[in-house]
Amino acid sequence: MTRNKLRLAIVGAGPAGIYAADILLKAERNFDVSIDLFDHLPAPYGLVRYGVAPDHPRIKGIITALREVLDRGDIRIFGNVRFGEDISLDDLKRHYNAVIFATGAVHDSSLNIPGVGLEGSYGAADFVSWFDGHPDVPRTWPLEAESIAVIGNGNVALDVARMLAKHVEDLMVTEIPDNVAAGLGESPVTDVHVFGRRGPTSVKFTPLELRELGELRDVDMILADEDFDYDDAARAAVAGNKQVFVIDKVLQQWRQREVGEASRRLHLHFFAKPLEIVDDGSGRVSAIRYERTRSDGAGGVVGTGEIREIPIQAVYRAVGYFGSPLPGVPFDERLGVIPNHEGQVLLRDPDTGESRQMYGVYATGWIKRGPVGLIGHTKSDAMETIKHVINDLGNWWTPEWPSEESVLEMLDARGIAYTDLDGWHRLDQHERSLGEAEGRVRIKVVPRDDMVQVSRGEA
Repeated sequence: MTRNKLRLAIVGAGPAGIYAADILLKAERNFDVSIDLFDHLPAPYGLVRYGVAPDHPRIKGIITALREVLDRGDIRIFGNVRFGEDISLDDLKRHYNAVIFATGAVHDSSLNIPGVGLEGSYGAADFVSWFDGHPDVPRTWPLEAESIAVIGNGNVALDVARMLAKHVEDLMVTEIPDNVAAGLGESPVTDVHVFGRRGPTSVKFTPLELRELGELRDVDMILADEDFDYDDAARAAVAGNKQVFVIDKVLQQWRQREVGEASRRLHLHFFAKPLEIVDDGSGRVSAIRYERTRSDGAGGVVGTGEIREIPIQAVYRAVGYFGSPLPGVPFDERLGVIPNHEGQVLLRDPDTGESRQMYGVYATGWIKRGPVGLIGHTKSDAMETIKHVINDLGNWWTPEWPSEESVLEMLDARGIAYTDLDGWHRLDQHERSLGEAEGRVRIKVVPRDDMVQVSRGEA
């Protein structure tokens, strides 16, 4: 059977989905391509818009690159369309030759220690969604604690710690939503404690993120001398890895700072393995209990048996993201990904246990490989997946209604208030105008209904 056109659906309009679309359109191939992007949010860009702290200027460059891809006009986008509710895998089979899932990972990984369910214990992903103005989380956040713990030594942990410790006045030049600014402005926080079970030379955050932490106004950086008694393995890491060298240099500079004058303090606790979030007797967080660890000489750590406890009233768990299952699509519950081979989704036979390719279904981004890696990894990830989409043309689906108009007819018939690229431009301009009135780049519209109404020109 001759194939002269690929009708492709991509579920997820974040970087992974947009890069996949762009790479396919630029790839060498012997058929035409028509691509539709679907996202459950009314606006595109995924975690770039809703998963990164608003005071990251470098994110603007990423959004600019993504905007340029969409603004070419050769990719359609349908926002405010929920896969599994508004459309199904069977729907996609009726209208497309194949689908790529690029839905990312937006929920917190679990932390299996006692006390995670106490009042005052929060997942970092939920907090990030709140301060980024995600439309599907509550408008308010309980910011009542004076002393707060953040568990994790990655970039998300640093984002959370920085947003908790930073004075809200210094965030008003960003696109922070009004409800978030109001909430942070009422926070009584004085101390933020960041816990990581490994040493300073084994952290997972990047030098840029770390530097930003040390630039906070009226915030003292507190480090313990005992964490910097390096062994041979740590010294070798500093000498042999440029990123570790820079991180160590930043931390050593902080150790030399005078402290004691700031109104807020940010404590970095290394070699600290959380054991328990302590109950105050009424179901609320009252302390964090941890074990002091030490280097094992080979890049890992072992417990020392020394148990310590610090009083806190809230804890944020920033131990990683985890993917979510999609209706009709295989899912690995242990890894939080769609099982795949280089992006080709695999279906496991329940009788034999063997896996076979699920033709027409692909994955890219974090839902494919897990929540690791930066934007560069996302691009190479998409290239690998697109290579198989092209080479698998003999196994593409044969849709009943492949016309582009048939998708619009389906969405309209179901009464789905979808948003499109023109709608995103309207929302984008509206947010910019809100910001301009206050001397800011933009102020995000938060309620989903408001986003949809502005996008569809109904506001």
